[in-house]
Amino acid sequence: MHLTVRLTHMEPTGSPGNGLPLTPFVKAGTDPQVAAIKQLLKLLDKAAKSARTYGTKNPVAQRFFQQFYEDLTRHLGQHARLTLLVQRNQLFFQNEVVYEPERDATGDSFAFKMYSDGIRELSFHQGLTRDDLAFFLEALWGMPAEETPPDDATLDHDEDDDIVTRLWAKNLDTITLVTAEELVRASGLGLDELELQTQGYMSMPVGSLRELLDRERAAKGSEKDGAGGSAEPANGNVTGGIASRTRRFQANVVGYDVSDEEHEALTQEIQRETARDATAYILDILSAVLASEPSPVLLTKLFEVWDHVLEALIRAGQWTLLETVLTMLQEAETVRPDLSESHKQQVVGLFNSLGRPERLKAIGVHLNRNPQAKTEGLNTLLLMMNVDAIPGLCSLLATLDTPAHQAVVMEALQTMARDHAEPIIRGLSDKRPTFVRNLLTLLYRWNDPRFADSVEKALRHPEASVRREALRILSTLRPSGNGVKLVALLSDSDETVRLTAMKVLTGGQYTAPFSTWSPFLAADDFHDRSPAEKRAIYQALKQTAADEAVPYWQGLLTEWSWTNRKKKEELALLAADILGKLATPVALAALELGQKKGGAAVRQACTAAISVANRQHRHDIPSAANS
Repeated sequence: MHLTVRLTHMEPTGSPGNGLPLTPFVKAGTDPQVAAIKQLLKLLDKAAKSARTYGTKNPVAQRFFQQFYEDLTRHLGQHARLTLLVQRNQLFFQNEVVYEPERDATGDSFAFKMYSDGIRELSFHQGLTRDDLAFFLEALWGMPAEETPPDDATLDHDEDDDIVTRLWAKNLDTITLVTAEELVRASGLGLDELELQTQGYMSMPVGSLRELLDRERAAKGSEKDGAGGSAEPANGNVTGGIASRTRRFQANVVGYDVSDEEHEALTQEIQRETARDATAYILDILSAVLASEPSPVLLTKLFEVWDHVLEALIRAGQWTLLETVLTMLQEAETVRPDLSESHKQQVVGLFNSLGRPERLKAIGVHLNRNPQAKTEGLNTLLLMMNVDAIPGLCSLLATLDTPAHQAVVMEALQTMARDHAEPIIRGLSDKRPTFVRNLLTLLYRWNDPRFADSVEKALRHPEASVRREALRILSTLRPSGNGVKLVALLSDSDETVRLTAMKVLTGGQYTAPFSTWSPFLAADDFHDRSPAEKRAIYQALKQTAADEAVPYWQGLLTEWSWTNRKKKEELALLAADILGKLATPVALAALELGQKKGGAAVRQACTAAISVANRQHRHDIPSAANS
């Protein structure tokens, strides 16, 4: 009797009708059970990889394991058994692919691991215990030496044992296998596995190879009983077996047939593997070594390698990979709680070395050579540096050309340097205006009044844009107090700086005696300044000196002059307007005097100013009463 099995390995080479194609049949609708099993196997994949990388006692591995066990137990409670057919790198359930590793996944998939060890079917049965499932994962990937209990005889196996040997040593009832060897033996033809795949033994659409084997063995038992207990096969079977063995040596027999679909899949897999980023591949290997290497000497060398890796990634500007590596190194003690103190110090040394001057310089060189370079992950690198790197970060900020790159460094300095601001303060005396403006922006973000004196020193910077920025920030850090130094900016060479200074004095609560203003007001060039600037000066004078400036304005109202008459009349009109807004008794008295002794235009301006002051006075009386 011939054994006919359907192996999910490849398509048969026979003609239509001699066997079913191996390509899984995809139904039009989505089977909820198939979808559930796909999700279940994703959990198994995570549990297996976590146990392989971090050991079975790691919290991450245990969490994935527990979730997989709970979902699998729930499934077995409903269906009693879960049977999966194993292909080269896939698992099938009811002719559907329910597991296939991701395109860019690293490491072996557990489907390929089982297939390479000869497993062709895997079944989980109702009653599966947590210990049984844990043993299966340990058998699948092997157990780290430090986790292997020395007195557990069930785990006393050679490291080279395959999965089948390990599971059969345990003799579990809840996890059963069908192997390629069993299929060969059950065929009764003396064929090896490749011949089973090429001689048409793939046509029976059974759901379980185990059922097929049991059926075949029962049929063989019936044949023996019918032959009177004789173990000798019929002549026809002997002839068929000899013929089959003879065909193995024929030149036209295909030993391993690959379908067009499989060939295309293999080609794509090779292309993906070839195109894979070599750097990421190396980092995966180093991470796996860190998670599993038991030798202290090799771990010491590994951390030395990591230092060179950091250097290479920094120079290449691979910030995202750097972020991944640094996060992994931060968690080294969690992944490897057995690290010695010397190894922990090596990890600390890796982070301390991030801010070395040559590395910061390399960051600047890369960013300036690549103005459009992406900066994702760079901020994480900078924030992982210690405070000793702050002067170097300031130097890096000074050399960067692109505002977007400058912003990343400023963000890191804003977090790191607030309590270590000495390098920031020193940098305010730098001659590079863009750099100084960036440092002033940092002080503005901190909004700390203790930096006001330092900002005030920047008012002497040779660049007008820096002086304007310093004025703006100073008005925030110190909105009141002595305004003498701000009045001194009346002599600044840049008109926008002068106007900004007057605006700050007008909007704040500063004081400045009239004696501070007098030299600027008496200077010959004061009459030549623009009307907007003279108005700004008078408003700032009103705000800082108040009644102390009234005699000066009164003199403008009553003064007669044959020189610069038009300009002096313009100042008198401005004086009348300011006195009306000051609206103090002394100011009103000066306006009344101007009504009597001023020229026609001045008298009219004084009358209008008194009217404004009276309206303001009437408005202020109800407000005072309500308060």
